[in-house]
Amino acid sequence: MADKVKSASEVVRSIPDGSHIALGGFTIARNVIAVAHELIRQQKKNLTLSQCVMGMETDLLVGAGLVSRLIAGAGSLDRFGLLSCVNRARDTGQVISLYPTTLSVCFGYLAGALGISFIPIKSLLASEVLERLERGPGAETVRRMRCPFTGEEYVLLRAITPDIALICVPLADREGNCQIEGPRWENEEQAKAARRVVIVAEELVPTEYIQRCPERTVIPGHRVEAVIHQPFAAHPTAVFGCYDYDAEHLELYVKRAKNPEQMRDYLETYVFSTRDHWEYLEKVGGLRRLNQLRADRTLGY
Repeated sequence: MADKVKSASEVVRSIPDGSHIALGGFTIARNVIAVAHELIRQQKKNLTLSQCVMGMETDLLVGAGLVSRLIAGAGSLDRFGLLSCVNRARDTGQVISLYPTTLSVCFGYLAGALGISFIPIKSLLASEVLERLERGPGAETVRRMRCPFTGEEYVLLRAITPDIALICVPLADREGNCQIEGPRWENEEQAKAARRVVIVAEELVPTEYIQRCPERTVIPGHRVEAVIHQPFAAHPTAVFGCYDYDAEHLELYVKRAKNPEQMRDYLETYVFSTRDHWEYLEKVGGLRRLNQLRADRTLGY
């Protein structure tokens, strides 16, 4: 059995500046916050981030000045507010933003997963989204064509092939076989499209546990390069079946992120002045606070 367990700092050291990273989170669910913090501590630069719906980890990385390019369909912090750092960076030109639809981002990953350089779709036709892509930096990702068989019009969408996919999951074994309770979003396609896959697992289980229900293995171990075992890795966002989001901390973050100076203060307090995610968890309330967030086993939240 191959033991692929590594620390977040080890994994991040292996990610070169300029990498394209696919993030598996969705708004305030299953964000890879622990790895985002480590990317900020190690000051990785000129990153491209892609995901269907951006969340807090994306806002953190953009707010820390690590990102030069975004490929995403949408994003928010759900009921807590907007992605202030992302919006500010887009408006000031700090990042190049490609905003296709969430569905077309998923199709881009699917093309990458299938090993083809593009995929024909119809969902962008007759839309302002397509026109905007064609006028801007997204022009390199789309082409129009007529089907040689039927004459129908299609959009050819360029494949999305990240250098590395970072995906938070409830549980995995030490080989990287993992299960995801609740919504999976585009995670399976991301894992198949990316050149490297790193799993961030809330819980490590024996392989025998995974083998009891092999049909629930969303990402098999042979695709996975490394497993980071980190409980509460997504805090303050939620992991279905494990813990709910931390509303108090999300409200604090949203307030700080609206102002660049206060955002720098947030990063200094919760990222730069903590050695690792364990120290961060102590700073946000420790075991007493985390225990309050644990999920109800029946409801999942």
